Amino acid sequence: MAAETEAAHQHAEPPAAVLARASGTFALLAAPARLHIVWILAHGDCDVSGLAERVGGALPAVSQHLTKLKLAGLVRSRREGRRQVYYVDDTDVVAVVRLMIGQLAEQQGAPVHRLRATGA
Repeated sequence: MAAETEAAHQHAEPPAAVLARASGTFALLAAPARLHIVWILAHGDCDVSGLAERVGGALPAVSQHLTKLKLAGLVRSRREGRRQVYYVDDTDVVAVVRLMIGQLAEQQGAPVHRLRATGA
């Protein structure tokens, strides 16, 4: 009987608040530039100018994307001298991004650098 209760609990409907938060996170990552930023930061810390160069975006636009990602709690920053260095703060989101991009890249036969299972 305990196994049936545990199985039912594993398949219980998530609360509306959880669904809303997940939907918000997916919406935030739906922008290719923000998804690219998270992918880059999942591989290592980077400042805004380095991100702008790698993403191919203007510095103000990348800065705005970083602000949104920070407000959502997906990335954080720290000061190193005069620079703000950004890093991924949510390893679970990194795992989802890694899985999605890895699967799609494999389907297209495109090699991508695999992230370690730890999300870093």
